[in-house]
Amino acid sequence: MKLDFSQLNKQTKKSFSDQHAVIKKVMQGKVVTCEHCQQPLILIAPEQSDQPGIGCSKGCTFISLEFN
Repeated sequence: MKLDFSQLNKQTKKSFSDQHAVIKKVMQGKVVTCEHCQQPLILIAPEQSDQPGIGCSKGCTFISLEFN
């Protein structure tokens, strides 16, 4: 039996691309809103938190980032 992962791969690729676009826009200083609560997404730097990333104030969207 051969499994077809093409649909899953397409969804994963789209999700990665969408997150990459959000990260890029926020890092450029553009206003991007949370899909769920419509609050602006903000950059949380390593100096501000133990979990740096991009997220909304309510916490319904969070993209974890690693800083070197």
